[in-house]
Amino acid sequence: MYDIIGDIHGCYEEMIELFQRLGYKRKENHYTHPDGRQLVFLGDLTDRGPASIPVIEAVGAIINTKNGLYCPGNHCDKLYRYFIGRNVKINNGLETTVAEWKDLNDQRQSQIKKLFCDLYEQSPLYHVLDDRKLVVAHAGVRPVDIGRTDKKVKTFVLYGDITGEKHEDGRPVRRDWAANVRSKPLIVYGHTPVKQVRGINNTLNIDTGCVFGGKLTAFCWPEHKIVDVSSKQPYQDDRFRTFNNH
Repeated sequence: MYDIIGDIHGCYEEMIELFQRLGYKRKENHYTHPDGRQLVFLGDLTDRGPASIPVIEAVGAIINTKNGLYCPGNHCDKLYRYFIGRNVKINNGLETTVAEWKDLNDQRQSQIKKLFCDLYEQSPLYHVLDDRKLVVAHAGVRPVDIGRTDKKVKTFVLYGDITGEKHEDGRPVRRDWAANVRSKPLIVYGHTPVKQVRGINNTLNIDTGCVFGGKLTAFCWPEHKIVDVSSKQPYQDDRFRTFNNH
């Protein structure tokens, strides 16, 4: 039994509220469910929102106590590369996480850096769950690629079906991959903010844009139930993607 949570992006208060709505109880420094359910985080824990460091700590504690699962998103990948000293541009939200991190003392900086790097390094690119009936991947994964983790598949899972072109604000142009697949397992993903959970061709986008003033959404498996909480962030209508086909 899983509760899959969409892109959190530093929205710590909304995340805790969603945990509580789902029935999770705080135990020492982590959260557990009385029925043994597990939280599944589909990436993009940090950036843009007000409290990325507390999100890293909370999710890290849940994963380290075996009470949940995590797979990385593109923002997670970039933060990891920053932490290991790669040359990355501190933009598109990373600047908020870096500013939070730099406000910590040296000891806390080291703790957070190790916690996040361990989390990233120990987690799979995506999760295949419940006897292959359920797949969780940050930006999605083509059914034909399930089982693969090569560079081409990694790019798709982290960034979606990108064309190589850029929008005016620098964001990559993405194809609507979900409209063109037929999947046997249910593929649950996020990455592209939508105003309402979008189900098409046995895929489900649950990134309802919490950091842009939408909602933070969880999908409960196997019940196929949606649970969400309203965002406390300013609403930015232009950050949500709309589709012609639903």
